[in-house]
Amino acid sequence: MDALTLLLNRRSASRLTTPAPQGEELDNILAAGMRAPDHGALKPWHFVVMQNEGIKRFSELLEKAAIEGQLGAEVQEKARNAPFRAPLIITVIAKLKDHPKIPQWEQLVAASCTVQAMQMAAVAQGFGGIWRSGSWTEDAVVRAGLGCGDNDRIVGFLYLGTPELKAPVKVQAPDMTGYVSHF
Repeated sequence: MDALTLLLNRRSASRLTTPAPQGEELDNILAAGMRAPDHGALKPWHFVVMQNEGIKRFSELLEKAAIEGQLGAEVQEKARNAPFRAPLIITVIAKLKDHPKIPQWEQLVAASCTVQAMQMAAVAQGFGGIWRSGSWTEDAVVRAGLGCGDNDRIVGFLYLGTPELKAPVKVQAPDMTGYVSHF
């Protein structure tokens, strides 16, 4: 699939199973993330790759966060099960730095671009993925468990694997009315 077709037909796949990207496929995904736009070449990001035992440890971390947050048994169970929705998860952490010319908001945007690049690299190799975020990105227990410093931000969790459902090759073109103006 050529790059333009890939971009114009981008969609998330929420139901993922094995196999997950491994070896060179995973290296390609991570390398694509490293090529995200990056003013000043700060590389203000860090990737935490979770699979197998890492998925289990992430499950335990989310459950611990739900327990410590006193979120109730239903949320605890959902937290415990959430990581098992994909065989591979890449957590993207924005490592924000003080810089005289590059504001932290721009560094956060650069880290966010890594997620899009990695998801597209996965799809280009025949896999699927979904970028998940939510309250766990701000949770102190989760942040500490993933090694975040005070100035770090979890951009999201990129769930990757093989889509369980076959997506249409071509999706309906979006209506751009109201989203585009010319100056």
